Amino acid sequence: MNLTHLDEKNRPKMVDVSEKNITQRIAKASGIITMNEEAFKAIKENTAKKGPVLQTAVVAAIMGAKKTSELIPMCHPLMISKVETDIVELQELCGFKLEVLVKCEGKTGVEMEALTGVSVGLLTIYDMVKAIDKSMQISQIVLESKEGGKSGKFMRS
Repeated sequence: MNLTHLDEKNRPKMVDVSEKNITQRIAKASGIITMNEEAFKAIKENTAKKGPVLQTAVVAAIMGAKKTSELIPMCHPLMISKVETDIVELQELCGFKLEVLVKCEGKTGVEMEALTGVSVGLLTIYDMVKAIDKSMQISQIVLESKEGGKSGKFMRS
């Protein structure tokens, strides 16, 4: 299998997408953060000293999606048309699930933007309550679905 980010001399390269068709691209990713009861309660009751944790995480997730090409070396800069987030409270785990959907019309997919948005959003939650619980765990960051482009649809089962 040839890796598309290496040239014939085994040097890193950015993939040439100039010949690809412009299609609608959509990707959804998610991840989970778990914590102790004190940190969970501080987030739910909006009493964390650094401010509104979940609202800040949403803004961070959007910013992370938009800045993906600045963080991941071979990602193309994209004209993102939509970033939608959802945070689901996981009472039984003392945690939260962050979901990020990214959409654009372009020549390359938005999977990395969705995954980066999730990662940055969850890291923001960690940062804002780490004074309460340094043992928080970020896990299960996955691509849930994608559509558009030559490879078509993907849905995690």
